[in-house]
Amino acid sequence: MSRSLVLFIYNLLLPVFFIVAFPAWLLKMWKRGGYGTGLMERFGSFSIDASEEPRDVIYIHAVSVGEVFIALKLIKQWLQAEPNLKVVLAATTSTGHAVARENALAGVRVIYSPLDFNMIVTEVLSRFQPRQIVLIEAEVWPNFVNVARQMKIPVAMINARLSKRSELRFHKFAAFVEPLFEMIDLVCVQNEMDAVRFAKLGINKSQIHVTGSVKFDPSSGSAPQKRAAFQEMLADFAVHVDGGKHVVLLASSHDGEERMLADAVRSSGADALLVIVPRHAERRAQVTADLESSGFEVVLSSQYCRPNNVTKACLVIDTTGELCDWTAHADLVVIGKSWLAHGGQNPAEAIAAEVPVITGPHMQNFEPLVSMLREANGIVTLSSADELAHTVKDLLADREQVDEMCRQAKKALATHENAVQKTIKLLNMNASVRGGIMQE
Repeated sequence: MSRSLVLFIYNLLLPVFFIVAFPAWLLKMWKRGGYGTGLMERFGSFSIDASEEPRDVIYIHAVSVGEVFIALKLIKQWLQAEPNLKVVLAATTSTGHAVARENALAGVRVIYSPLDFNMIVTEVLSRFQPRQIVLIEAEVWPNFVNVARQMKIPVAMINARLSKRSELRFHKFAAFVEPLFEMIDLVCVQNEMDAVRFAKLGINKSQIHVTGSVKFDPSSGSAPQKRAAFQEMLADFAVHVDGGKHVVLLASSHDGEERMLADAVRSSGADALLVIVPRHAERRAQVTADLESSGFEVVLSSQYCRPNNVTKACLVIDTTGELCDWTAHADLVVIGKSWLAHGGQNPAEAIAAEVPVITGPHMQNFEPLVSMLREANGIVTLSSADELAHTVKDLLADREQVDEMCRQAKKALATHENAVQKTIKLLNMNASVRGGIMQE
């Protein structure tokens, strides 16, 4: 199918989809704190006059919190090498936008990503006149990349990965997908298997480069750091730097996982405080209700108060962007979205903090890293939550085994060494040939 036909069909259906989805979209924004904080930016309307905006920028598109952190890691190292670089960071979700605003370096313009309508996209790109567009992971909006192509703005995709499941799904719609991916000028993938899969989607092999994962690159970015404020909270739960309770951290949990895994940790008999970081903070009421129904006293970080009963208490982190540094306070990390939900979450931060990691059976989104970690005995994967109690107790009691796990995990992570530097080098080359590698 030709690109023009794909775009015609897409633009025929887009208004219908938007009208149907708009109420739910507004509700979701409101729940996540995005309503009224930049709604008009999504329609290409800004409070700042266009004449005051940065021009000739690197425009980086990131969807949500995870992609934003990847973008921030890239931007930080890029600015160290090129201090005069101008960057616009566009986030799609309200939570991602909030994290970008809170963590972006001075001079980085943070906006909401525009809706994928031709007029809106044209307005936004004309405002900033990017020298290059950088897409974090496999996020391709048809009109966005097509308008960029028409304006002769090179488009790169970095930290790209394609799971086997996604590959099969894309192949079902190959006639629609391939003309879109053909508009990407540079693809930086995480491993050789990703390179093979993206090539099957119509991208020229010469435009695909294996860089490793920016997210997993141990040579750049900040490792998890202990915070005094976090330590003060933990002290209220009888957790101290010099001993006391262990900290078991449930990272990026999804619906139903909190109660199930909390019950498992409690049944282990270990002297441990459970710290839970739900993937979506707006679920705080549901998470609280689920845990209280199981007999836990729930303390929310956003409404922090000292627990009444430290033996029954657990701490729920319902403030955004803190997972990385909470990891530094943990003795053991249990990965969410790998038990009842599927796909998993990133284990790299725990590994960087030299904390042992336990996952459920569903870590597909982080292959082949997880398989590499398993082969190196650098991670523990369980088939069900029923096995968790025994494993938690054993790991907390065996410091020698934990130390060896952490050593092996860090060795496996080292395969992504210098991914950020490799990516920046390729992006600079891509920008220097503005439109030169575009194919009609």
